[in-house]
Amino acid sequence: MGTKVAAVIVTFNRLEKLKTVLASVERQERTPDLLVIVDNASTDGTAEFLATYSCAVEVALVTLSKNTGGAGGFSTGMQKAYELGADYIWIMDDDGYPEASALGNLLHGYEAAIDELGPDVPFACSVVHFVDGTICEMNNPVPTWDWGRLLAKGQNAVTVSRCSFVSVLLPRWVLETYGLPYKEYFIWFDDAEYTERITKICPGVQVLTSVVVHDMGVNKGVNFEMINEGNAWKFAYGIRNEASYRFHHVNKASYLIFAASVERQMKRGKVAPKLRLKMTKQLLEGARFNPEIDYPQSTHHRPGTAG
Repeated sequence: MGTKVAAVIVTFNRLEKLKTVLASVERQERTPDLLVIVDNASTDGTAEFLATYSCAVEVALVTLSKNTGGAGGFSTGMQKAYELGADYIWIMDDDGYPEASALGNLLHGYEAAIDELGPDVPFACSVVHFVDGTICEMNNPVPTWDWGRLLAKGQNAVTVSRCSFVSVLLPRWVLETYGLPYKEYFIWFDDAEYTERITKICPGVQVLTSVVVHDMGVNKGVNFEMINEGNAWKFAYGIRNEASYRFHHVNKASYLIFAASVERQMKRGKVAPKLRLKMTKQLLEGARFNPEIDYPQSTHHRPGTAG
């Protein structure tokens, strides 16, 4: 029996970009065997479009009754792909357009990394470009201290400890061993926490020949100096989630260092006092907020997989 790869796309009110993502997935040289689309209660016509959407790949549509954010959407989509017996789960957002060779090169790069590093490699991620061909500032993975280990062996990959969910290939055993992303995070830091969680034993890899274009509007990184009325809702999730991670899963010193950094950056950026107070409350909430890991359930068991 061949390897079954499920592509998981999470979408919310980005119909035109979603169409481009779907077209990019359909054009893959190594097409996925299953396409799981999670509609996070979109209100822009996405549901109507998906109700009649079909392609050469088997499609599983999950329509949620409320918006659960990227974190909830990915957790749901990964669970669905697992239920349907996927050996590998390829996750991406609804504004990331993979080049035609992206999936094939991820699979090849992952298998080559296993040959060198052993069977515990937990993921392979793509290089993320902005629409103008430059590197996407928000989606650079965190390299390990020995990031060039595979390059030295002639592989087109580097070792990383953290990445974003723009284009990541996960083997089935990772979900069984480490569970799903925290759906309660809603948005921001869910990908960072999850990839750090699954790289405790062995790093992941970034495959340099696998490329995805992230159509994210403005290509710039983020820091806590940038908080304003328009984006404060998103920063609130990010601060709470990272504070929770550091307090409950690293140590209290890491939490205090993070809190001090947030306060220092907000002061330097002259963030409005009422917004600074809101973010300080989110830092405190992070010490109380500690969701439990959910593990996938399945009625399917594919030969050669654990579980």
